[in-house]
Amino acid sequence: MKRNTYYLDEEINTDKVDIKYLRRLLSYIKPKRNLFLLALLLLILSSVAGLVPPAIIRYLVNDVLLREETAYRSLILCMVGLGVLGAITSVLPYFHKLIMGTIGHGVIADIRREIFVHLQELPFEYYDARPAGKISIRVTEYINELADFLTEHLLNFIVDILKIFTATVFMLSMSPLLTAVVYAAIIPLVVCIFLVKKQVRRLFRKHRAKNSNRNAFIVESIMGEKVIKNSNRSQFNRTVYHDLQEDSARCWMQIVRRNELNTPISEFFWNAGTLGLYAVALALTFAGDATMAGTVIAFLLYVNVCAEPLLQLGAVMQQFSQVSANLERIYETIDAPVDIRDKEGAVILQNVTGRVDYDDVTFSYEEGVNVLEHFDLHVKEGEKIALVGPTGAGKTTVINLLTRFYDVKEGSVKVDGVDVRDATLHSLRREIGVLMQEPFLFKGTILDNIRYGTPEATDEECIAAAKKIYADRVAARFPEGFMGQIEVRGEGLSAGEKQLISFARIVLKNPKIIILDEATSAIDSETEMLIQGALDSILEGKTAFIVAHRLSTIRKADRILYIADKGIAEEGSHNELMARKGMYYRLNMRK
Repeated sequence: MKRNTYYLDEEINTDKVDIKYLRRLLSYIKPKRNLFLLALLLLILSSVAGLVPPAIIRYLVNDVLLREETAYRSLILCMVGLGVLGAITSVLPYFHKLIMGTIGHGVIADIRREIFVHLQELPFEYYDARPAGKISIRVTEYINELADFLTEHLLNFIVDILKIFTATVFMLSMSPLLTAVVYAAIIPLVVCIFLVKKQVRRLFRKHRAKNSNRNAFIVESIMGEKVIKNSNRSQFNRTVYHDLQEDSARCWMQIVRRNELNTPISEFFWNAGTLGLYAVALALTFAGDATMAGTVIAFLLYVNVCAEPLLQLGAVMQQFSQVSANLERIYETIDAPVDIRDKEGAVILQNVTGRVDYDDVTFSYEEGVNVLEHFDLHVKEGEKIALVGPTGAGKTTVINLLTRFYDVKEGSVKVDGVDVRDATLHSLRREIGVLMQEPFLFKGTILDNIRYGTPEATDEECIAAAKKIYADRVAARFPEGFMGQIEVRGEGLSAGEKQLISFARIVLKNPKIIILDEATSAIDSETEMLIQGALDSILEGKTAFIVAHRLSTIRKADRILYIADKGIAEEGSHNELMARKGMYYRLNMRK
């Protein structure tokens, strides 16, 4: 089987930042475009209101203060205008942020919903190739950073461009020469910032990968805590975590060092530009330009107006560099192909009798390494089939193909003559009950867990199913009985108790085909003896596939198949196979 990406394997996509990620992100805003346009309008009004005061101040210095007869009236009008503009620039951003918060979190909710729904549909191959930690970070931390980008930076990016353009128009109307002086400082500043951001973008990709590794290791350590303690691996794992954390921290410090270059670079060019502005203005004043005082003041204010959006553009590019690295992984998950899904015109299985046919099946988890080759098996309705053989021979693969957890590479698997690929997944899995060796219990009551696959079942039906398989013994340990709370993964219950609750699920579901994959391996001998009789009645009239090593579980099977060498090596009843003294015989003699 294809191995999971190890937690030390770094998932780094070397592609450059592609604007398609931003376009795709913006597509989520389309249904909310009216709100978005309102927020944009408010932000534009606020920004324009912030660009007018320097022009008013220039007018005050150059015109109003030099005209005594109109100075007071014009001064009052200018002050009122500045007050109104100040109020606008103070109040409108509040409503803009409120609207963008609504839009941003709405978009994030849509993305979270899309990726969660898609994860439910993805085939097992996707999960085989990735640790759970690397998947979980994509739907948590990566998307959280998207929310910040949408609410804080995206709309500001549009307005910052508009603000720089408008300020430039104002400056050109006052003095093209001074505007050229200002841009002589701005252009190299922008070039330097973008060169720094280019390096930061690569480092953010690397940092995302290292964070993903660390998260994968944490999740793996939590899931395997008992094995870690029993194997005395705690100290070793602390060392592994320390190394992973140090790798992440070193990468982050590289980002910090480069980001901190923004301040000295910006200050150097702004100071150079300001000095150049003063020098040219002083020369023009000596040349006889009496209006230069007000113009210089206005230019200094516009330079400050431009400074903020220019630096914001750098911050937006930095944020987008970080977000784009996340987007690659998010969209990689959303775009992962769903190979196992209902085909167009899929058949709804009804009145299933339980006949199963494997016709010339070949299957491999990894290209070129077949687990089964030209596998043929024909099971009559109500027949009990036991699968035995060495580990890795393909016993679980046989049942995984029946449930369409994986699809055959060649040949076909049929239920009642219908290829499982031609049936709807819902109707197929409704007719198949699977009890795995390691059952999974969810946080909730015992009744909730029994009812998990049959949500319409009543409490009485759940309790009856539990009693039929002796799972009521588990409930008896809880003061609340069947309303007793179970923790995630059934923590606090024995392996056998978890299995009994899972048995009850299958009994309640009452499928026509039942698969028991080492289902009694975790149950003690006393409990197994109790449920053997119950199993006989539960499996009566059902087609059953039983993967087991205990003779008590398989000897009553109608047929026992010894799976080896990519197919069925031996076949027969227990007595027939023991008398043959072949592989099945030797397997039992070793026990």
